[in-house]
Amino acid sequence: MEKTIFFTPDILSNVELPIEEGQHCVKVLRKKEGDEILLTDGKGFFYDAEIIQANPKHCVVNILNTTEQPKGWNFNLQIAFAPTKNIDRIEWFAEKATEIGVDRFTPILCQHSERKEIKSQRIEKILVSAMKQSQKALLPQLDEIQSFSKLIKQDFDGQKYIAHCHPQQKELLKDIYKKGGNVLILIGPEGDFSEEEVKEAIANGFRPISLGESRLRTETAALVACYTIHILN
Repeated sequence: MEKTIFFTPDILSNVELPIEEGQHCVKVLRKKEGDEILLTDGKGFFYDAEIIQANPKHCVVNILNTTEQPKGWNFNLQIAFAPTKNIDRIEWFAEKATEIGVDRFTPILCQHSERKEIKSQRIEKILVSAMKQSQKALLPQLDEIQSFSKLIKQDFDGQKYIAHCHPQQKELLKDIYKKGGNVLILIGPEGDFSEEEVKEAIANGFRPISLGESRLRTETAALVACYTIHILN
């Protein structure tokens, strides 16, 4: 039977569970002093620990063993996406992509963006939950929302692609991606990237791609891109 995983990002400097995790451990799961539990710091490590103080507000543990969990993929995957008007759809994408495996999420503001801001703390909680549910020890990085122009000008050591629906020559992601390479993929809003944004991205080293014949919603396209990279690897 798989153990419940508790997220303890500062476990090496603080052997007390964060209050929400402590309450879940002691009040909900009724763990007691002497019980062993499994922790992760979200940085690629699992910790076997023993509860030495079973207080919901001050659940203190003693680390018994440390295990490094390999990431599971030998490349870095960054998905930059324009948040949808219905934030539930982006939260769904973030959850599912974390379960599959992604290194970094970057929300971007585009000319046709429907949403100008997001609640990072809410999405962060979803990422933590998805990480624990999928038995991973690596929490994806979630960036603050930034402009499209700022993002495409940043250095990136790897392959860069922009997915769009304009009628111009594009190659399928599955045909153009080179296996094992770091990759950054741009996914636009429901109204797509503007023609000016596509030109600007190409001028900054991004290659235009298609994800198939169907016109996909933003969150579907982002998840298909994530899954395609994993399948190819």
